[in-house]
Amino acid sequence: MTRWFVSLLLNALALTLVSQLFDAFYLDGVGTALFASVILSVLNVIVKPILVILTLPITIVSLGLFLFVINAITLMLTQALLGNSFVIDGFGVAIIAAIVLALINLILNRLIKDRIT
Repeated sequence: MTRWFVSLLLNALALTLVSQLFDAFYLDGVGTALFASVILSVLNVIVKPILVILTLPITIVSLGLFLFVINAITLMLTQALLGNSFVIDGFGVAIIAAIVLALINLILNRLIKDRIT
């Protein structure tokens, strides 16, 4: 349970960092980032596996790069659920944000990996 809370916090931090990096990626504040992180984690558990199975042939052909498109789709779904407090200006921005989010989450998880029991 502690890992899930830490993961939510790290994802919220990553979302906040991405919103600072890109003007076309807008978050209303830290509370919105936390709520977006919760919604994103729920979508990653429910929707993402279905999308991965449906797009498995193209994912294999693209050597896994299509997973960034799936991550962008989940980001766009999160944006649609949150309304005006979370805005992504276009699908291209969502793909770039998905790549940057993956990199930031990788770095943050590596930094605190040993500290979580």
